[in-house]
Amino acid sequence: MTDDALAPGLWKIAAADPHRIALVDPDGNSLTYGELAARADRYGAGLQQMGLRPGDAVVMMLHNTADLVAFYFAAFETGLYIVAVNWHLTGPEVAYILKDSEAKAFLAGERFAEAAVQAADEAGVPADARFAVGTIDGFRPLSELGADLPPGRPEIRTTGAPMLYTSGTTGRPKGVRRPLTGNDPDEVPLAASGFFGIFGLRAFDSHVHICGSPLYHTAVLNFVTISIQLGHKVVLMDRWDPEEMLRLIEEHRVTHSHMVPTQFHRLLALPEEVRAKYDVSSLRCMIHGAAPCPLEIKRRMLEWWGPVVTEYYAATEGGGTSISGEEWLRKPGSVGKAWPNSVVKVLDDNGNELPPREVGQVYMRMGGSSFEYHHDKKKTEASRVGDLFTLGDVGYVDEDGYLYLCDRKSDMIISGGVNIYPAEIEGELAVHPKVADVAVFGVPHEDWGEEIKAVVQPADGIEGDEALTAELLDFAAKRLAKFKWPKSIDYVNELPRDPNGKLYKRKLRDPYWADRERAI
Repeated sequence: MTDDALAPGLWKIAAADPHRIALVDPDGNSLTYGELAARADRYGAGLQQMGLRPGDAVVMMLHNTADLVAFYFAAFETGLYIVAVNWHLTGPEVAYILKDSEAKAFLAGERFAEAAVQAADEAGVPADARFAVGTIDGFRPLSELGADLPPGRPEIRTTGAPMLYTSGTTGRPKGVRRPLTGNDPDEVPLAASGFFGIFGLRAFDSHVHICGSPLYHTAVLNFVTISIQLGHKVVLMDRWDPEEMLRLIEEHRVTHSHMVPTQFHRLLALPEEVRAKYDVSSLRCMIHGAAPCPLEIKRRMLEWWGPVVTEYYAATEGGGTSISGEEWLRKPGSVGKAWPNSVVKVLDDNGNELPPREVGQVYMRMGGSSFEYHHDKKKTEASRVGDLFTLGDVGYVDEDGYLYLCDRKSDMIISGGVNIYPAEIEGELAVHPKVADVAVFGVPHEDWGEEIKAVVQPADGIEGDEALTAELLDFAAKRLAKFKWPKSIDYVNELPRDPNGKLYKRKLRDPYWADRERAI
């Protein structure tokens, strides 16, 4: 069937063109729209057979797999809140989320069996509400869910929603819970198609999406599920590898993806002859966010892939900005202008809007949408000024309305009364060929309050020694004002990042402040 004769939406496509490929799993197996919809229907009917009803929550802790996507759509069509858990969390951390979200079912992969069992036991998840992909003691195989029911749609169908937990880098994560819409799940939400429209991604149009990051990450999950809703084939990767991604791009004629700067860095580290082996001419929109991208890394990616590299800045809570490759070359360092129907403002500490180029805290809003941090009214109120909310990021807008981020307010270094933004220093050091990764933060100083510390992960085969320190400090001195120079550099084998590129800077910084209360 031609695309012109199809309407978007998983179940509509499954009915009209059941043999169309919906996704390719990490083992290279294809799942059609008909197969994906039938699996989602079976899981959804099984959850309702267990007594789950719209507004209940389910939690999943899975690696990238077709079952994760099917389970998501099962929750989506039955009005459930679905929580995708970071599988790096410990058992007690997962137990907290199970209890906080009031989960009525828990799905886990056997890779994470130890943490899953500990979490389920601590949270008191009933035995019949524990499901596994693979084998986990005390968990039912997911294949049993709904297996005794006749084929067909779940009895109650209404649109569910992700319940997204903020990263928890500064304390226990908080769930962002939006009111359910009550809409028909067979209809693609306008917010979903509108979001993709920001990046020029339309329904069908021969699009192929590749997913190389874990699906517990908010944006990654959104891009995969919306791509399927809009008739795009999705190619799932399990463990991301730069050359394997290039191979899959060529094989499947990939058009778009959601990436993080760490992946750009590793792609660029491939030998030139390896990069040149693969045809990437199919790419139309390679979108990145989640972490700051050093300017030189961004320029090199644009030189290689062309103006298809698009950046955005957004929040789980709603709202954001975007900037195309062409725009970025005119406005280097910017994260773009506000999306249609999104508001972005920079305010001072009293909540007053600042004029162009004055640095303040960044606040946003998406249309008339609202949210609350589940079980945390205080945090909800503290993040807001009127109907705007903040993530704590600091930045400014220019005369044309383009937003530039400086750093997070909590990461800002105040040395001798001067505000210093670590992200700028990190961006410069990150492009040194002997640096694989870097974090910069403030450490105590008796006279200045704080001084600048850099922690570096050396590139493969490079030793972190005094000679490297001298080389990096000399490199920084040629690219940064003197007050931004690191005063010292320490070395680690690997920085504590999650696979989406987010840095757990607090884990690095806290030991230096162990005996002192940090003044911010």
